[in-house]
Amino acid sequence: MFLIRLAVVFLLLVLGVCLGLYLYTRDRRYLRYAGATLKFGLVLTVVFAALYVLERLILVI
Repeated sequence: MFLIRLAVVFLLLVLGVCLGLYLYTRDRRYLRYAGATLKFGLVLTVVFAALYVLERLILVI
């Protein structure tokens, strides 16, 4: 559980830095980095949620 929380904090930190750099430089590449990071975070969340549900289903059976 600690690793999941650490990953969330890291993803939020990366998103904040990317958005801050975009506001500072107006370089759209930082928005692309933020978008890719957000997509990766969402995929990672879906994978962990699916594994959690699978674990619960296995325990019920």
